[in-house]
Amino acid sequence: MFVSENLTVNNKNHLVIGKNDTVELAKEFGTPLYVLDEDLIRKNCRIYKDAMDKYYGGKGLVLYANKAFCSLYTCRIVNEEGLGVDVVSGGELYTAVKAGFPMDRVYFHGNNKTDDEIEFAVENGVGNIIVDNIYELEKLNETAGKRGIIQNIMFRIKPGVDAHTHSFVQTGQIDSKFGVALENGEAFEIIEKASKMPNVRVNGVHCHIGSQIFDIEPFCKAAEVMMNFIGDLKDRLDLEIDCLNLGGGYGIMYTENDDPVPYDEYIQHVSEIVKKTAGERGVKLPFILMEPGRSIVAPAGITLYTVGGIKDIKNVRKYVSVDGGMGDNPRYIMYESEYEAVIANNADAARTEKVTIAGKCCESGDILIRDAMMPEINVGDTLAVLATGAYNYSMASNYNRIPRPAVVAVSDGKAKVVVKRETYEDIIRNDIM
Repeated sequence: MFVSENLTVNNKNHLVIGKNDTVELAKEFGTPLYVLDEDLIRKNCRIYKDAMDKYYGGKGLVLYANKAFCSLYTCRIVNEEGLGVDVVSGGELYTAVKAGFPMDRVYFHGNNKTDDEIEFAVENGVGNIIVDNIYELEKLNETAGKRGIIQNIMFRIKPGVDAHTHSFVQTGQIDSKFGVALENGEAFEIIEKASKMPNVRVNGVHCHIGSQIFDIEPFCKAAEVMMNFIGDLKDRLDLEIDCLNLGGGYGIMYTENDDPVPYDEYIQHVSEIVKKTAGERGVKLPFILMEPGRSIVAPAGITLYTVGGIKDIKNVRKYVSVDGGMGDNPRYIMYESEYEAVIANNADAARTEKVTIAGKCCESGDILIRDAMMPEINVGDTLAVLATGAYNYSMASNYNRIPRPAVVAVSDGKAKVVVKRETYEDIIRNDIM
C-alpha cells in the first residue's frame, strides 16, 4: 500500500511507523518532525552486509554514505551493524570522531578538501583518503610527511559510464567536477606520480556513477571498466591495487512509479563482473567497498507536518499549505523530486482530489508535492511525506529564519529524540550586533 515496508494503518485509521502512531508522535514532539525507523535502518544495513559477505566471501566492507543523513545517532547505529562510513567534509568527519567511530573504517571523500580538513583527517588517523586532484595529492603527501606517517589513499576515477539519472546527480562522466578521467589519461598519470611519493600509499581506486539509479547495467559496466584499469596499472606500473570502491547510487521507491532492484541483486551481478574481469586480466580480487546511503535511510524516514491554510483557486489549483517546506526538504526545488504523502489521521481514505502541497517559505517554488491525488484535507490534519530519511535533514536550512525540525527515532513502539528541535535562540546564536 505504501512506498516503504515499515508503514501500516491501525484501527484508528492512523498511519503507523515502527509500531508508533504518527498522529501521537506529532502531538508529543510537534511538527514539522522527522521520524526514523531504527529497525528498518538496521535491517537495510544487514541486507547489504550479508550480500557483501555472500558474494565476496567476506572480503569487503559496506560504507554508509554519511551525506544522506549524518548524526551521532546514525554513526552509532552503523558502527554497531559493522559498517564503515564515507564522509565528505570536516563536519561529517568531526561527527564520526565525536561518535567514537573506528577511524580505520572511515573513508574521506570530497572534490575540494581544505588544508584544515586534510590536516584534521591525517591527525585523527582516517583509514583512507580518496584523492580527487593533484593539489590534494601534493598537500596530503606534505602533511603526512610532517607527521612521519604513510597515509593510505585511493583515487576517485571517472569511468565514463552514463548513469541514466538526473543530470545534477550524474558523476561518472568526464564532464564532472569529481575525480580524474580515464579517457584523457589523467587518471593513470596522477596514480603514477603518487606511486613515487614517499608519504602516501596507493591503496585503491574508487568510482561513483550517480544517484537514484534503477538499472543494474551501469554498475556492471563501471565495475568492468575499473577492473580493467586495475589490470592496466599492474601491467604498466607493476602496481597492485588492494581495494576497489564501487560507490553507491542504488535507487529507492519514492513513488509507486519507481521500480528499484533488490539491493542484493546489484551486489550479486556486479560481483560476477569483478571476478570474471580479475581472472581475464590476471589480477588479484581486490577488497570491495561500496557506499549506500539513501537506500539505507530514505525508506526508513517520514516527515510529519500540520496542515494550515488551504487555498482553492477556482479552475486553477488547490494549494494545501503545511508548517514546513523547502527549509526541511529542498529536494523538490532543487531536482523536482517526487514524493508521496498520506493524511496520517485518515490514512486509508479514498484519494478524490488533486492538490499541490506547499511550504510556508516566502518562495513561489516552495513546493513539496505538485498535483498529488489526496483525500479531502482539513486544516489541522497531520500530513506525512514518505521516504524522507535521506537528503532532507542533511540538506535542511534556516531559510526565512525557520528553525530546523527535531529528529525522532522509533523502535518497537518506543520513540526518542536523536536531534533536538532548533529554537529561535539557536537561530541568532552566532549573530553579533
